[in-house]
Amino acid sequence: MSTKKLRNLLLFASASLALAGATWVAVSRVSVAARAQATAAQDANQSVIRFVKDPEMAPPLEAKDIFGKAVTKDNWAGKVVLVNFWATWCPPCREEIPELLALKRDYPGQLEIVGISEDDDPPSMVSRFAQQKGMNYPIVMATPELVAAYGGVPALPTTFVIDTQGRVVTKHSGLYPIESYHREIRSLLALPTDARVETFVDAGQVFLKNAVNATELPGVSFEGLTPEQKKKALRQMNSEGCTCGCKLTISQCRVNDTGCPVSQDRAAAIVKEAAGGDKPARTSPAKGAKAIAE
Repeated sequence: MSTKKLRNLLLFASASLALAGATWVAVSRVSVAARAQATAAQDANQSVIRFVKDPEMAPPLEAKDIFGKAVTKDNWAGKVVLVNFWATWCPPCREEIPELLALKRDYPGQLEIVGISEDDDPPSMVSRFAQQKGMNYPIVMATPELVAAYGGVPALPTTFVIDTQGRVVTKHSGLYPIESYHREIRSLLALPTDARVETFVDAGQVFLKNAVNATELPGVSFEGLTPEQKKKALRQMNSEGCTCGCKLTISQCRVNDTGCPVSQDRAAAIVKEAAGGDKPARTSPAKGAKAIAE
């Protein structure tokens, strides 16, 4: 073979290798981009579980249930616990009873449910209802002290989710999908689940006393305030009592009852005062706020 032909052959081979390399790089980049897009799409469609960052221990509970049996936190060790505030007269509460019973069947020995009845009827009436519904978990009659220990219960049903270490990781007010309970319970039991966990700082969403941690409040706009003015406004809302009759601070009332016009109007006025628009009005602190904070 002549030198000229050999040189042309080598040049052709080099060009082919370069083209193949460029094609491989291009295909690799497309593959990486496709995988990234697929992962992003999967994350977007994946269910999310939200638990409190640095959760607090559940309040003490030493009581007799409606059948006279002792109920204590000592029996909760290693289990996920749902503390469910409810009442016999509450339609959503009645609706979720079969779902709670199904959850208890699905996690034998791993899940405990404790019902806290807010009925005014005597325990005998509640026990009759519980027997009719087949409620096979402990039910305790609510007391003001017990409700306060859990930071107030804005609506029925309200369920506090407690992890295997006895810490309150989240709270649900109103009916909550049973599929979501399954995801939370499985996650807390370290069982496979199709959801990812995100954490949040409790700013009153779980315990009302933690409304003092809030940097934003429902229905309150801090727009236009400097950081120092906003801090001043929040301090005022955390110390001033709402006059709607809730016995909470303005901040707690905004978290507890987002539809309260009294706390919303007063919060707007406090923001205006912080901005220098008006002189602050003097209002006594909430009577029940100190008890909740403690």
